[in-house]
Amino acid sequence: MEEEIKAEFLKSGFTLQDEEEILKKCHTFCLNYSLQPSYLVSSWEVYYLNRQLDEPVVKDEDMDGFLGQLQNEQVEAVVKKEPSLHMYSYKDVDMILDAEDEDMKEVIVGTPPPTKSEIYSDVYDSVPPKPSRNIYSSERKSKETPFGKRSNTFVVKFSMDNLPMTETVNGKHDHENLEDDIIKRNQPHNSCSLVVQKSGPEPGCRFMYDRTEDRFNALENRIKRHADALVASGLFEEPMDPSVASQRSIFAVGMICCDGEGHLNDKSILLQSSVEHSGGQRVRLDLNKLSHFSFFPGQVVGIKGHNPSGHCLIASELVDFVPPSLVADTNLPPAKKQALDVEIQATNGSCTPTETSVIIAAGPFTTTDNLLFEPLNELLKYATRKWPQLLILLGPFIDSEHPQIKKGMVDLSFDELFESEILRMVQDYLAYMGSNARVVLIPSIRDANHDFVFPQPPFDVDSLDLKHQIACLTNPGIFYADEVKIGCCTVDILKHLSGEEMSRHPMDGTPSDRLSRLATHILNQRNFYPLHPPAEGVPLDSSLAPEALQIASVPDLLILPSDIKYFVKVLSLPGTTEGEEKTKKCVCINPGRLAKGEGGGTFAELKYQGSLDKMNASIIAI
Repeated sequence: MEEEIKAEFLKSGFTLQDEEEILKKCHTFCLNYSLQPSYLVSSWEVYYLNRQLDEPVVKDEDMDGFLGQLQNEQVEAVVKKEPSLHMYSYKDVDMILDAEDEDMKEVIVGTPPPTKSEIYSDVYDSVPPKPSRNIYSSERKSKETPFGKRSNTFVVKFSMDNLPMTETVNGKHDHENLEDDIIKRNQPHNSCSLVVQKSGPEPGCRFMYDRTEDRFNALENRIKRHADALVASGLFEEPMDPSVASQRSIFAVGMICCDGEGHLNDKSILLQSSVEHSGGQRVRLDLNKLSHFSFFPGQVVGIKGHNPSGHCLIASELVDFVPPSLVADTNLPPAKKQALDVEIQATNGSCTPTETSVIIAAGPFTTTDNLLFEPLNELLKYATRKWPQLLILLGPFIDSEHPQIKKGMVDLSFDELFESEILRMVQDYLAYMGSNARVVLIPSIRDANHDFVFPQPPFDVDSLDLKHQIACLTNPGIFYADEVKIGCCTVDILKHLSGEEMSRHPMDGTPSDRLSRLATHILNQRNFYPLHPPAEGVPLDSSLAPEALQIASVPDLLILPSDIKYFVKVLSLPGTTEGEEKTKKCVCINPGRLAKGEGGGTFAELKYQGSLDKMNASIIAI
């Protein structure tokens, strides 16, 4: 069994540090809990992602925590089989003790002491809140949650400093102490002008009507666009049919496929060319001559090689990128250009700010033990102290994976919950911040109150009083903030690519940054979701605005929230020999999740002055 466990770990891309000791413990876990090696390794992958471990290395020091997770899974399985059975935990003991303390308190007539929520009230509570049908208001005042008991708040986890930051002292912000009586406010003189690139479906659109023909055309068009871009760069010749036997070297463009179920490997990889060049035929790829590569299903690549037998293309060179276009978006042909038609200008927007300040946060926005949305409340409190020009909030907002949502333990409809909690907080924040503040809302396929389709239409907030300060984007979406091009996608493409990628590292020992490589795939493919077939649970609709997935030109900022560990990466893409610059750079940001389990997560703060040399980026734990 130990050999089977080792093989499963290696198959999933993990290495064992103290192999003998770890395998003994894992063997014991399998015997004690009647687990198969494959199930054990699957549970480890969940533990690895939840703990956000840095490297895919199984260490002996993590075994105790892993054992705790296995025990919790066993308890949940027992409770699921016997719903009437209650498994007591420390939470029940705390609840009982708290109740006893309340009963023992003496009732003294007089002025009641202020509650914690009254002492540390929100900054923007000075704005009269709108009447709310919030059924959790009494719970918010009376219950102290695990999130409220946390000791450390707003700690900088990562920082990239290319500008002097006066707010950061010893790795922590001077506004970290939210209990200060005096709040330093520096409201920006100019607001952030927004121009939204309209390319996705509209609210109320019909979906789930895509046909096999639509899916075929979407894939075929991707291959053709990729081939046309490579030829137009002047670096490559016209593609040829890779399935025809030939002794001479040829250049072919096609999509990476697997010859069966399961993950890619060097024996199962196929190249499917376009109908125009090969009738859609597939040919097996021989990768032995390639020193390094990175492949995933659905990736469109160029291959230089020869096919002496007609059955196998022996690859000698891989072209997995498209040279960045030398033509600006505004000069693209009308057929390929999407109108920049939703323009939100500041009242004094005639002057473009020299610096764009942004705070980025991705859902869930509430902890798993309640629907009080405390992390979102804390984020908005932080934003009122920082005065960012732009606040970007990415879904899920009303998370369909939340335990109380899944069990139907909510008396309000999902739309009412979204309006009474999320939109109410956002409007209160904007009312406090004034007309210079802007908020961008981007939905997620996990939003219970929105359409379950990808690409996804934007939220409809036309009924709001401050709708002119709120920009709702499609998922994925692209917009300009003071001429800074920003692309966003809330589907966890990084995690999906991580589970499907097959790679070989250079033999010269050059270090490989896996997270940067995964993010670079998005830009090289010029597609927000290049994986095919899509991961389970992704409702990809090929007939619904397929151009919404396309990335016409490389953005300045690419926001990809993921369950993978937070990061800020500077991605360098190969350029053309005709341009002045040999490379095109893009900042990719994974802000993490604002709420994780019963505790807080992370968000990102950014100050951008038009180039990477004048940028500050921080990942902050809430």
